[in-house]
Amino acid sequence: MISYKELGLVNSKELFAKAVKGGYAIPAFNFNNMEQMQAIISACVETESPVILQVSSGARKYANQTLLRYMAQGAVEYAKELGKNIPIVLHLDHGDTFELCKSCIEMGFSSVMIDGSHHSYEKNIELTKQVVEYAHKHGVTVEGELGVLSGIEDDVVAAKSIYTQPEQVEDFVKKTGVDSLAISIGTSHGANKFKPEQCTRNEKGVLVPPPLRFDILEEIERRIPGFPIVLHGASSVPMDLIDVINTHGGKMKDAVGIPEEQLRRAAASAVCKINIDSDGRIAMTAAIRKAFVDNPGEFDPRKYLGPARDALKQLYKHKIVNVLGSANRI
Repeated sequence: MISYKELGLVNSKELFAKAVKGGYAIPAFNFNNMEQMQAIISACVETESPVILQVSSGARKYANQTLLRYMAQGAVEYAKELGKNIPIVLHLDHGDTFELCKSCIEMGFSSVMIDGSHHSYEKNIELTKQVVEYAHKHGVTVEGELGVLSGIEDDVVAAKSIYTQPEQVEDFVKKTGVDSLAISIGTSHGANKFKPEQCTRNEKGVLVPPPLRFDILEEIERRIPGFPIVLHGASSVPMDLIDVINTHGGKMKDAVGIPEEQLRRAAASAVCKINIDSDGRIAMTAAIRKAFVDNPGEFDPRKYLGPARDALKQLYKHKIVNVLGSANRI
């Protein structure tokens, strides 16, 4: 059993309380490798933002659970080396079984998500409560989910969205004891969050997605005032980066994300954690594709992963300052 405290990590409880009160959201950035971790930590140190390092079950398999533990510990030390002891959470994203959550807790995770949204309401409560009871014994915070987000991200696949029903949230929170709640108000996983027929087109012919259901969010806030809310699938899919990918050999057709102004509005509410994964993948892919085209003879991975890391860092600094509002909040 490795305690997250031994690694220098924190859980999300105090961070969320501050974020709800301050009207901002903590960035939750997914990572699989060293370059992503470097970009996340350097961006957060330079903007003085707390951060949640997210690991999906797929990323855990890809990177190896032991290496991830030491990378998280390294992230803490790297931040100090860069000059700021920023709060860092290591979080399991979309855990789907008690056994997976338990394993992560025992390997030093300070926060876990148990996603029982694919089960019946009663089974979701039962599973979430089981994880909460084990996690809280070790000081680990737990995120639950009500509602279903459509799209594809790692091992998470759903054909359609099911909006969170506000009348369930009080009962769910009370019966499970969760520390935060992921809800579905129109965000979606992946880079193609909506089908073209779900969108309108602006005067430039760019797809415009349907707006988020802020009425649902407001009703949830009314029912559980001050309770930490989480948004998944909140990448904005920057069109300038999609253009770079497509003009350098890529094929990302009809990619569309969540407008940043809507995410900023959400961050000013009880939404205190916003997950961003696809935008980071897009930024890195754009930089790598450009590097391959500009220097086709290059074969040193540092020469294309370095620019990809730099592009990711700039993207995340923008998100922290202009979208999430978490800069200068450590």
